[in-house]
Amino acid sequence: MPVLRCSSPCATAQHNAQWLTRFAKAVASFPEVMDCYRMSGEIDYLIRLALPDIDAYDAFYKRLIAKIELSDVTSMFAMEEIKSTTRLPLSYLP
Repeated sequence: MPVLRCSSPCATAQHNAQWLTRFAKAVASFPEVMDCYRMSGEIDYLIRLALPDIDAYDAFYKRLIAKIELSDVTSMFAMEEIKSTTRLPLSYLP
């Protein structure tokens, strides 16, 4: 089955513990979320998704914004997978 890979940078105007707890619970509730990171720089969070198609992304987006307030959500869809691995590079260890 083909999988649509999506990276979704998100920003919020809320920077408090209560909002972060709600956000973490909301993100954890979505099975299509592969990873979620708190970021430095211009975006606050990066959500990585695996979805069957654009319609599934649209449904995810609508469920996400219904659960948590975000000031910006952007989506970038992978056109081609060049490399993907879960193996950690351990050669730098002493």
